Formats: sequence, structure tokens, C-alpha cells
Amino acid sequence: MVAFERNDKRTHYCAELRKENIGERVCVLGWCQRQRDLGSLIFIDLRDRTGIVQLAFDDNTDRAIFDDAFGVRSEYVLCAKGVVRARGEGAVNTNLPTGEVEVAVDEFKILSTAQTPPFPIVENSTTNSETRLTYRYLDLRRPDMQRNIFARSEITNIARNYFRDNGFIDIETPVLIAPTPEGARDYLVPSRVHNGCFYALPQSPQLYKQMLMYSGFDRYIQIARCFRDEDLRADRQPEFTQIDLEMSFADEEDIIAVNEGFIKAVFDQFMKQDVQIPFPRMTYAEAMDRFGSDKPDTRFGMELCDISDVVANCGFGVFAGCVAEGGTVRGITVPGGAAMARKEIDSLVEFVKTYGAKGLAWYKNTAGAPTSSFAKFLTEDETKAILDKMNVAEGDLALIVASKPKVVFDSLGALRCEIAKRRDMIDKSKFNFLWVTEFPLFEYDEEDGRYYSKHHPFTMPMEEDMDKIVTDPGAVRSRAYDIVLNGTELGGGSIRIHTTERQKQMFAALGISEAEAEAKFGFLLEAFKYGVPPHGGLAFGLDRLVTLLLGLEDIREVIAFPKVQNASELLSKCPTPADPKALSELGIAVVAEKE
Repeated sequence: MVAFERNDKRTHYCAELRKENIGERVCVLGWCQRQRDLGSLIFIDLRDRTGIVQLAFDDNTDRAIFDDAFGVRSEYVLCAKGVVRARGEGAVNTNLPTGEVEVAVDEFKILSTAQTPPFPIVENSTTNSETRLTYRYLDLRRPDMQRNIFARSEITNIARNYFRDNGFIDIETPVLIAPTPEGARDYLVPSRVHNGCFYALPQSPQLYKQMLMYSGFDRYIQIARCFRDEDLRADRQPEFTQIDLEMSFADEEDIIAVNEGFIKAVFDQFMKQDVQIPFPRMTYAEAMDRFGSDKPDTRFGMELCDISDVVANCGFGVFAGCVAEGGTVRGITVPGGAAMARKEIDSLVEFVKTYGAKGLAWYKNTAGAPTSSFAKFLTEDETKAILDKMNVAEGDLALIVASKPKVVFDSLGALRCEIAKRRDMIDKSKFNFLWVTEFPLFEYDEEDGRYYSKHHPFTMPMEEDMDKIVTDPGAVRSRAYDIVLNGTELGGGSIRIHTTERQKQMFAALGISEAEAEAKFGFLLEAFKYGVPPHGGLAFGLDRLVTLLLGLEDIREVIAFPKVQNASELLSKCPTPADPKALSELGIAVVAEKE
């Protein structure tokens, strides 16, 4: 190994070299992808972030350099200087952009040696995710991972440029903030100076971006780091990134138009595709009624069908009793699903149970010999009425859930997506965008016996529903909207409350007393006294957006150093116990968890 010197600066990235560079003297730097010893010839595939170029060592190479090349192994860090030349006849590699040329090396340095990596540094690795994340710095050397990170950077730059060009101001908001009383759990940060007091890490910059509207900045944008102490899923991380924006003197139409323009810019510049705007819109009520989800995947059918009216007085107690108790009976029709084996249908029964359903009624409409889990309890006319309402043709399968509306929507909404995946019914080349609007302002938590805000307590209700806030809070619609892509929520936002009267009404409806509101949101209520413009905003999940555009399943594939399912990081092994001295300075004692 030798030192890296001033004159060892690269002239070209590896993958930049082409026939046009033949005869040029170059300096390339990178990692050894592979070394091939052919006796009198040695070839090294040198890799950097752009790709691979072949280094050639032959009879004309200085013997000391040749010997150094002989000792090179995978992942050694190298500096090579030489002249670009055409590859020999029959040696062209059409799979590489640099496949017509090689570098005839006449100066060579091994800058760093390497042990054999715990997994191959290649595309489409089959190495388990735990090993990849433990050695993430090696995983990130793989070309497909590097493309993912470059893609994220490019999309971030498109966002910055688009919003700047549309009059938005990039402003940073604090990371150490006051804890929030609503929503997911906060990550808390103890204060050494203010003993016994805590900051929170922001779940979003919500109140600060509203304050920026009060400050007259009119249009704000931030690529914002956010934190939520919640259980992880494939599309969730405890720390994540939002493309966060807010607009003054704007209504839903203004905000939707600006954000559709952003999506169009991303597809034009990154995907090299044209997307048609405006995107379709659907109210929350329609989305739930048709798809059982507030983020429906519209690339395939199998929409929900309400058969409650058909079965209300039928002979099957499970159906009729459910309707009598205020529940709902709905189903989906699977085209060609009658060919499913009983074992697969049984697996679908177990699937819906994970969403709270007690069971799944089914009817296989096979020619001449239909079979069913419920038809024996019904008359022929009653069965026919169900099949007609659900448009069950010969060869189709009807699947029905009877329960409380939430259980029915959750289970059937998930079931249609699960079946579509299993039966390959989804056109993965499609990008179906959808705006879902008019979300409920409140949602009821049966365990706590109270209402919570569906989005956050600063969302403006629909004016025509204001009279229901006290008498029927569950029926109040909000001026909130989500943008959905292929069944995934890309972002969401709302028009905000901008008057003291409305904000106090909202706090009261959520059971927040005046004293509590003053203690937690006094600065917000104080600001209302000094002229607040109508305003609203939206935040995109950057991680999700990049994941979907690249056709990936897991957002960890587009995050440089992600956490795993238990919110730990395998690379640095965090979180770790704190130094007792540091805890003492903070006035914190750790209580051992009881077994």
C-alpha cells in the first residue's frame, strides 16, 4: 500500500471511458470488482459509483506493477494510470458501456487492501437483509443500491428546483420541539439545562410551518426529517423524510394543482414519462364503499358490493343477524376464482381473521355443481339475489364478510389486494394516481372511549358540517386530502384552521380543556390574535415516493442507513445504554424492566 498523492487525482470516472477516449492518458480510481490472472495477462475490473472499466497488464507492463496487480483481490482500493486502448479482437464486452476499451496500465497503486467481503458486491444480492444491513457500507457499494440512492438524490433535487421555480422558500424548522399530545408517540430528548424537562423530535414540522404562514412567507418548502416512535412496517421507519410544504391564501384546488405539477415534473424528468393531470378524485366515503380502503389500488377491479339489503331478511342468521345489529354484509367477486382449490380458500379465511373478521363466506359458481359455505342456509331465490347483486358469473368466486363496518372494510379492502397479488391481476407498469378527499375530521377510539382527530387538531372542518361537531362528531367531514399511488398513500394534507373560535371548538370536541389548550398550544392561540391568513399544505413521503417509482417493495432499499423491525440499526448497534454519568447529569434513572 502507498500514499494517495496530489497527482493521483482522477481524470475520468470508470464508466465514462469510450472509443472516443482511445489514445488519452487517464487516471481512474475505485475498487477491484474482479481480478483475472491469465498467466502473461492480468485483467482487473475496476469499479466506482458509475460502473466498471477493465485494466490491462501484459508483457509491456513494468514487472513491479505486474506483480502488484497479481496480488490484488476483491475490494482492494486502487489507483491506475495509463492509456486508453481498444480491446483485442473478440474481447469486446457488449454488456458494459466501457466494453470496447481498456486501460493499459503503466502506473499503479494499491491504496488499501481488503478482507474477503461477507457477501459478493454484485447486483440483485440474495444475501439476507440482516447481513446486508450489518455491513451496510458494503451493501451500498452494490450497483443497484447505488442507483437507488442516486435516484433519491435526483428526485430530491427535482423537488427543490420545482418548488423554488414556483415561488416556494426553503426554510428549516427546529428538530428539538415541544412534545405533541396527539398522534403517534414522540421520541423524547431530555434537557440537561432544564432538569426534568424534555424536547420531542418532530413527527412533522406542522405547527412551525403554520407559524411561517403567520409570518408572511406565503409559500414554504422543506425536505424535512421526521420521527415517530411507532411499530414498523415495510413502508415505515422511525425516522423518515418528507417533502413538506405550506401555502397561504390557498384552497384545496390551489394546493392540489401545485402538487400535481410536481408529480408531473418528477415523471417528465426522472421517469421520462408523461402523466396526465388532473388526477382523478374520490371522496373518502366513496373510497371506503367501493374499495374498503382510504388508499385504494385502482389498477384492478374486485370492488366491494354491499348486499346488506339483499340478506337483511334471509334465512342465514350470520347475515341477517349482522344487519339487524347495525353491521354490514359485503363481498367481492373474484373473476375465474371458482378454480381456486379449497385449501387456498381456507387460507383466505385465515387471512381475513387477522383483520378482525370472524369468518369468510364463499360461493364457487362452477358449471353444473356450484359449492358454497352458506347456500344451504338460503333459498334458491335468496342465493340468486346475492349472486345477481354481486355479478357473479359462471366460473367466478364470491367472498363475503359480515361484521361491523370497520372490520368489513379492513378485511375486504386487504383481501382484494391479497388476491390480486396472488393471481397476478395487477398491471405493474401502471401508475394510478388518485386524490382522496373529505376525510372524517374525527375517528372514535373504542378502547379509550373518545374521539381523536383523524389527521391533526389543526384541520379545518367542512363548513356545512360545523353544526355536527357537538351532536354527531363522527359525521363531520374535514377539508383534508391524500394523494394515493397504486394503493399507497404518497402524501396528505389539509386546509388549516386559522381563527381562534374554530380552533377552540376543535380542542373542545377533542376533550382538550381551555387550561390544557393554553398549556400546550398557548403560543398558537396567541398568534391567532395578530392576523392569520387562510392556509393549507401537504407533505409527501420522500422514501415512499422513491420506492414506488423504482418498483421496490421495501423503503429500506432507498434509505442509506435504515432501521430494522425493532427500530434498531444493525450497523452501529444503536440504541445502546447511556453512560451512567450522562444520565446523572440529566437527572434520569433507568428502572429495570420487570419480567
